Amino acid sequence: MNNLINLINNNPIIKKIKPYLKNYDSYLVGGYIRDLCLKKITYDHDIILICNNIETVVKNIANQINATFIELDKDWGIYRLVLDDKKNYIDFARAIDNNINKDLNRRDITINSIAFDINKNIIIDPNNGLSDLKNKIIKGISEQNFIDDPLRILRVFRFQSTLGFKINPETYKIIKQHAHLITKPAKERINSELIKLMEGNNTAETLISMDQNNLLNEILPFCTSLKTIPPNSHHHLNLFEHSIETVKQIELLFPTLPQQAQNILNSTPYGTVKKIAFLKLAGLMHDIGKPLTWTIDEKTGRHRFIMHDAQGAELASQYLSPLKFSKKQSAYIKKLIKNHIYPSNVNINNEKSVLKFLRKMDNDTVDIILLAMADRLSARGQDITETIINENLNNLKTILNRYFLLLEELKPLPKLLSGNEIMELLKIGPSPYLGEIIKALKESQEDGEITTKEQAIEFLKHYAKQ
Repeated sequence: MNNLINLINNNPIIKKIKPYLKNYDSYLVGGYIRDLCLKKITYDHDIILICNNIETVVKNIANQINATFIELDKDWGIYRLVLDDKKNYIDFARAIDNNINKDLNRRDITINSIAFDINKNIIIDPNNGLSDLKNKIIKGISEQNFIDDPLRILRVFRFQSTLGFKINPETYKIIKQHAHLITKPAKERINSELIKLMEGNNTAETLISMDQNNLLNEILPFCTSLKTIPPNSHHHLNLFEHSIETVKQIELLFPTLPQQAQNILNSTPYGTVKKIAFLKLAGLMHDIGKPLTWTIDEKTGRHRFIMHDAQGAELASQYLSPLKFSKKQSAYIKKLIKNHIYPSNVNINNEKSVLKFLRKMDNDTVDIILLAMADRLSARGQDITETIINENLNNLKTILNRYFLLLEELKPLPKLLSGNEIMELLKIGPSPYLGEIIKALKESQEDGEITTKEQAIEFLKHYAKQ
């Protein structure tokens, strides 16, 4: 306890703002204390204030410490200060009924209900959150808190995924009883929690827990149809289990990748969450086209799923749009679903084939290769030998190595003709046909068949005639 108090008091941000809080009851709460106990770096500081003029107080602090003041929710008295390093920030909020214990008891789980009285220099822990942190347990504070804000149900699983803690039985019981309420919160809030869950290192295990508690189908209804496809000669698991196993294999393979590849997947091109979170969601969704394309050969009994990759990419929007994924996020997930078979079909002995693949996948090359590896390791039916698996994985590793060796050569291809030039040459206007032509021209460039503007013009003339 003393060590925790010393760590908080030595925090330079707490030191900086403490002089301006001496006239108010003020408490550092929630995630910062939890992460400090877990020795995790965090830049988010939540402070509860008991005062009648919180906006004025926070604005004054912003002026004193040269921070940017942001109003998050005036009605609820929630304001943010972004510090001058643009990395650390402090969220200020009023205590519920001006009572810190009431405020802490209205939170989701015990490990998030620990507070530090900044002026009295003491820890407040009404729900034994420190004990649960030590024992690695996720425990809900009360059933009513989950009913009041059902998003807390999903937050329980987010912390299971990111912390690797066990959920206590009583909390499981509450979740199972109220899982149907999870569709009530704003979809943007569900999206945020779901993606943070996917970012954790225990995603596959957490998805199984969610399914066992009737939650997964409520958020991701495609899981219901995945369960209808049984094991077959290529897959030792049913399709739902295969999809979960694919996520698990992504998690297992990630630390074995070259550091350069890990850095790419740890980047954040689609928001504040790491790219690998979106990759794991694509892993869960990569076969959603199979239920619609499932046939069984009458003679051989073989299960076929022709064009399930393309069908799945089209279908993905039906599940991503309602959950408010951005256009860029959706496009990335759909790209991975559509191309998840492609890496295993690349002829590694044909340089043109390899280069075409690398150019087409571009900045998502590492991602699609990792997905293909995970998919391969998740399918071990009776027709799949260790030789098949090892050969496939070795080929994928070879392509990955080629990618890093050829990065300089893989700079974006030059645009040989603009859309306006194409329209002028072919005497056409904006139309789907124009898009078709531009796509065909790009593919010919990627194949290395066209390298100059003159060749591009000849290609267009020939394409138009055909």
